[in-house]
Amino acid sequence: MSSPAPAGASSRPVRVLLVEDDDLMRRSFAVALERYGYEMTAAADGLTGLELFRDESFDLLILDVMLPGLDGIGLCRRVRESSLVPVLMMSARGDGLDVVAGLEAGADDYVVKPVDTYVLVARIRSLLRRATYAPAPGPERAADEGPPPEGEVLVFGDLSIDTAGMEVFVSGSPVALTPTELKLLLEFAAHPGVVLERHTLLRNVWEYGWDGDSRVVDLCVQRLRRKLGRERIETVRGFGYKLRR
Repeated sequence: MSSPAPAGASSRPVRVLLVEDDDLMRRSFAVALERYGYEMTAAADGLTGLELFRDESFDLLILDVMLPGLDGIGLCRRVRESSLVPVLMMSARGDGLDVVAGLEAGADDYVVKPVDTYVLVARIRSLLRRATYAPAPGPERAADEGPPPEGEVLVFGDLSIDTAGMEVFVSGSPVALTPTELKLLLEFAAHPGVVLERHTLLRNVWEYGWDGDSRVVDLCVQRLRRKLGRERIETVRGFGYKLRR
């Protein structure tokens, strides 16, 4: 299973695949992001986007929901069959089923069109940071003790997290997580048994500096539960979620 190339790991620019059927919007997004140093490849339909994804290597995908041939949600599902590359969905309907369907398909985040370039760039940077995320020391470790020792493994019942290799196992079997799912799990693991509110998770995992849509949290938790076991992350109604010790 392929994974996203580390952003900033080399001198080459970050490669972004943009799939958007509106010609004017596709060109304007591509030009704007190239000015920020991203290497852009664009497609006008989902099937072409899928072919490009399979033939080339990208660090991040931006997919419009409404696409001819194969829509963005279907494309995201096909991508997730073989890759953990960060995916940002674009929807013209912020309160519609598009957002939920895209996140359930495996997207990491979404923006609502029309979107300002600085907002789009902020979401891209956040996704790329998650793709190269290294956990900070947990609250049980004093700040002057430094980071956890290399190879430290966190264990919660049949769930184990290798914080050096950034690998997750359930009953000894490896579990593939997207960068966002992994960072969310590490946030829970840093505070086992502690209820984390949705706005706290939005700030710490998605890096929202403003009130964001809590559906991204709820749906990412759902995806984690499908992979780790439904009992692993507990819902505390009216407050948020906690990882069971």
